[in-house]
Amino acid sequence: MGVAGGDERSTTERVLTLLGLLQQRHVWTGPELADRLGVTPRTVRRDVERLRKLGYPVHAGLGVGGGYRLGPGQDLPPLLLDDEEAIATAVSLLAGAGGAVAGAGDAALRALTKLDRVLPTRLRHEVRALSGSVEFFDGGRAPVDPGALMTLAGACRDEVEAGFGYPSGTGEVRRRRVEPYRLVASDRRWYLLAFDLDRDDWRSFRVDRMTEVSARTWRFARRTAPDAAAYVQEGVASRVYAHQARFLVHAPAGTVRAQIPASAAVVRPREKERCEVLCGADDLDFVLMRVLLLGHGFEVLDPPELVERCHALAERLLSAGTTASVVAPDTEET
Repeated sequence: MGVAGGDERSTTERVLTLLGLLQQRHVWTGPELADRLGVTPRTVRRDVERLRKLGYPVHAGLGVGGGYRLGPGQDLPPLLLDDEEAIATAVSLLAGAGGAVAGAGDAALRALTKLDRVLPTRLRHEVRALSGSVEFFDGGRAPVDPGALMTLAGACRDEVEAGFGYPSGTGEVRRRRVEPYRLVASDRRWYLLAFDLDRDDWRSFRVDRMTEVSARTWRFARRTAPDAAAYVQEGVASRVYAHQARFLVHAPAGTVRAQIPASAAVVRPREKERCEVLCGADDLDFVLMRVLLLGHGFEVLDPPELVERCHALAERLLSAGTTASVVAPDTEET
């Protein structure tokens, strides 16, 4: 039994080594692979057939220039990476998660958490060190600790509680215990949508404000959650401010979305040529001017006192537009 187990293990290791070789180079001849693996060409043919049964499309060509090559398949099979390839891939994924590629942040983070789960400790330290050298000249997203980002992504995936330090409204940092649900990326920041266990409600948290992020082994039963992206966007654009306002704008939702950042307002389609805009500010005049500068007709839906501010603002604008009579300078006749 021990010999059989050892033979099975050595066969598996050899097949994985063969797969790694096929991923390194476009074409290998049978004798080249046999020499690398220390086996006969017949064993190479058997191992190639094992890979085919696992779903890897290994093609064999005859004659001059022929040999074994790994072709594209219908499904994405696992890749085997050496140390240098794993480090380069992880750092590139960190750059993608940081916002270097539009729309790639979420996918890059998912791939990064998968890679981080199987990365040897010695390589994980190198990746964390190298990630500190990745910056973006256009500002990018607010910098976050990649370790914190991966810890939170893993906690969301594994459905385990997480904890972190987070500043309160007074600036005091307090420990928060949450059931993490989703990480949401905006054009500037990463947010975590989570159920706050101490406040018994859903909350969104900025990842760049977190400290000492950790995941526990305590699993939780997933709750019915709000739409993560919509919840976070509404919170960023409206709920965090002293005043919230709703407007009916006489323009298509797509047109208005192109004029105002997602972090500044939530735009919801109403009819074909109109949309609802939800935004917030600490000053009602500011939020009013934001919608006014869009250049479309609009109506105030909420709050009622904003209607009075509209009239007051209109009077000020009319007053500013009233021109005094201009006296032409005297000109000397020649």
